[in-house]
Amino acid sequence: MSRLVQVINSGSSSIKYQLLDISDPDRPVVWAAGLVEAIGEPGSRLVHRSRIGRGADSDFVESELTGSIPDHTAGFAAIGEAFAAAGPIEEVGELAAFGHRVVHGGDTFSAPALIDDAVIGAIEDCIPLAPLHNPANLAGIVGARAAYPDVAQVAVFDTAFHQTMPPAAYTYAIDRQIAADHRIRRYGFHGTSHAYVARQAVRQLHLDPTTAKVITLHLGNGASACAVSGGRSIDTSMGMTPLAGLVMGTRSGDIDPAIALHLQRVAGLTADDVDALLNMNSGMKGLAGANDLREIHTRSQAGDAAATLALEVYAHRIREYLGAYLVALGGADVIVFTAGVGENDHVIREMVCKDLAWLGVALDSDANARRSGDSRVVSRRGSPIAVMVVPTNEELEIALQTLEVLGG
Repeated sequence: MSRLVQVINSGSSSIKYQLLDISDPDRPVVWAAGLVEAIGEPGSRLVHRSRIGRGADSDFVESELTGSIPDHTAGFAAIGEAFAAAGPIEEVGELAAFGHRVVHGGDTFSAPALIDDAVIGAIEDCIPLAPLHNPANLAGIVGARAAYPDVAQVAVFDTAFHQTMPPAAYTYAIDRQIAADHRIRRYGFHGTSHAYVARQAVRQLHLDPTTAKVITLHLGNGASACAVSGGRSIDTSMGMTPLAGLVMGTRSGDIDPAIALHLQRVAGLTADDVDALLNMNSGMKGLAGANDLREIHTRSQAGDAAATLALEVYAHRIREYLGAYLVALGGADVIVFTAGVGENDHVIREMVCKDLAWLGVALDSDANARRSGDSRVVSRRGSPIAVMVVPTNEELEIALQTLEVLGG
């Protein structure tokens, strides 16, 4: 069976893709990657990068196609043209499947699914839960099916990994009937990332995957924490939407829910105004005027009190969840930092782990400060709880889950 998967991340006006060969899961090869942008808008273009004819370790060669791309079906036709013109095709073999990232699977999907009309209908049913994302994900699925009707299509859901949470973790304390009628519960997100890095950490530390206790911290512009026991998510910080939990680049994370009502009553904000405030103008942007932590660190080092406070609030919230998940798991074998901030910001890792030796968390300052793109342990030798940096690879995880559905 072919182990060549094209991973698709479809936005409202874009298609990101990667062509991965995972004949050897320990050494996956990205043969091509690209972006179709401005779909349905003036100035549509496709940038395609490939390794054609230069081997799996060669540099990418970039090509560009421009012209009208009115919809996602036309986008996939353009992708096909890019492969025909710049490759690779014959060099890498037959495509096994498309693996589509789908943001929300509700409580319907606890695993990836081979796409048919029923699966498409179920994804459509989840549109009220993710009105900005699921329609775009569906557009990509429809476009890929139209362009490649004979190739298997698999949906991999951001929410699926968290469907193992117990009711006590996902249930909100509101009227039961209202919650049931409107599907209000904790779903969680970043599931592909949490699943991937937790499994990598367990493997690299030679832990028993059936009993390992892992806390994963996905810290990017969006951020979430997850408690993983025996490979299963038992709690996570994001909720019904990605707004809940940790402080993020532009999202507030956890706040008193009455704040939204107060702003409507006292400040005259509409529901849409509050939505925009909490999702796009809060978090680090609201606290410090920027959502790039590199800029905030620079400002803090220059004496900007607001930037310093923003960093302290950011770390404080992570520590709150870290403590909660240590209790939920009954301890931990490893804490994993991942995503843009988690992988690259040694100061944030130090702030999160500061003075936690009494809990069994002892960071190695030199190892933590050392820059590397590889997975690595940054805790001291003999630390009861290991601390690791594990680069996430959501595309690889989607490809692996896609092949699992196909029995490969």
